[in-house]
Amino acid sequence: MNKDILVVIEHIRGEVADISYMMIAAARQLAETTEGEVLAVLMGSGIENLAGNLAADKVIYLEDPQLANFTSDTYQQSLENLIRENNPRAVVLGHTSIGMEVASLLSAKSDLPLVSSCLSFSGENGSVKFTSQLYGGKILAEGLIPEPIALLTMVPGGYKPEDGQSSTPPLVITAAAPQFADLEISVKQYIEPETGDVDITSEPLLIAVGRGIQLEDNIEIAEELAEAIGGVVCASRPVVDQGWLPTSRLVGKSGYQVKPKVYLTLGISGAPEHTEGIAGSETIIAINTDPAAPIFNIAKYGVVEDIFDLVPVLTEKLEES
Repeated sequence: MNKDILVVIEHIRGEVADISYMMIAAARQLAETTEGEVLAVLMGSGIENLAGNLAADKVIYLEDPQLANFTSDTYQQSLENLIRENNPRAVVLGHTSIGMEVASLLSAKSDLPLVSSCLSFSGENGSVKFTSQLYGGKILAEGLIPEPIALLTMVPGGYKPEDGQSSTPPLVITAAAPQFADLEISVKQYIEPETGDVDITSEPLLIAVGRGIQLEDNIEIAEELAEAIGGVVCASRPVVDQGWLPTSRLVGKSGYQVKPKVYLTLGISGAPEHTEGIAGSETIIAINTDPAAPIFNIAKYGVVEDIFDLVPVLTEKLEES
């Protein structure tokens, strides 16, 4: 029976994405149940050094000029070939714009079952279970991972990036990329957006506002708190879509990945699209009126309270100290 777990490593501009380390941590838990190995799949050109701190048993490195930039069809064809050769128990990808594009294509082309939005995994009597987030994290669904091979996409929150890292370099096995055929996508240029008024990716303390802020004028209470505590205001997608804050302040899948020491959320529910961008935060603090808000699942500290009642008082106390 197939036992190994394949983990598809995401990287961009020479850096491994945090979701990759979380997937390795999850895969290690899966491999304990299946009694297999964790095989990280690294695809690219001239990036073998990125395998150095991956906490995998082995790294399968595919070196090819056509893998220098991500495209869904080259990744799909490469993974289809690796699955055929290695016959893994599961293939883990990020529930990201990259991972979901590849997973859906691979599922359709290879006729493999796909379980999306997985938060964590567990083992019981030799069977492996998944816990998946539905409806923006408001519902958690559990089930058995389909056999014999399943595709799994992971959301942040269930594992820490550091648990997927190791100071001991893994064994790296260089494998040949397949003969790519019928490629429909090519990357012509990588355009990096301007940082804008402030670089939220380098800020140690962020005050994040979400849909619960209700009105543009109410952002002022977050700005007053940020000034009192020495932080910077950022936002989730709904706030930026309204034009209340610029895109330079957007955190999440379609915005910036941030790694502050403290990430304080005001009225943010905690949908996967947002939490993907805050997985590297050292401490997450959440304030929300809904005790079932998914943000509390990943927050170290949480307060079930109206931000309009609590934040002004908090600001006042900080200003007095």
